[in-house]
Amino acid sequence: MRVFVLLWGLVWVLAATAEMDDASGSTFAQHYFKAWEATQMPDASEEELDAYLALLTDDVGYQHLPYVTSGLRTAGGKAELKKGLLHYLGSTTSYQATLEKVMVGHNVIVIQYHTVVTGVHPDTQQATSLDYRSVDVLELDEGRVAVIRHYSK
Repeated sequence: MRVFVLLWGLVWVLAATAEMDDASGSTFAQHYFKAWEATQMPDASEEELDAYLALLTDDVGYQHLPYVTSGLRTAGGKAELKKGLLHYLGSTTSYQATLEKVMVGHNVIVIQYHTVVTGVHPDTQQATSLDYRSVDVLELDEGRVAVIRHYSK
């Protein structure tokens, strides 16, 4: 399954060269969401991270207020995002997310999803239990995600 996800991600990146219409944008959003979801599972490995990261530009910008405020594209954006993802890898004991809405615009995809997660925070070793909705605004450049703006409580 992990190899399939990685290969599908690479095929998608290579095939997505033009501006997306509603149908292809919706398909990309669902693939992006599944790849993201795979990185959050209790048994996730670096393979899932790499499959997800294959959907992003190397200079991807990431913003999650109030924690990460910039959101600007930087030369090491993907490497920094991977470093952060590796820090939390395997910290969930259960993860369930439901994609609720997708909106496709000019080189932008907006996804809304609901997450229920439990785990142990890697820094404090405190048990966590969260139930929240998120909205991600994905700005695209040549068929890959160039900026992620994450909004949640």
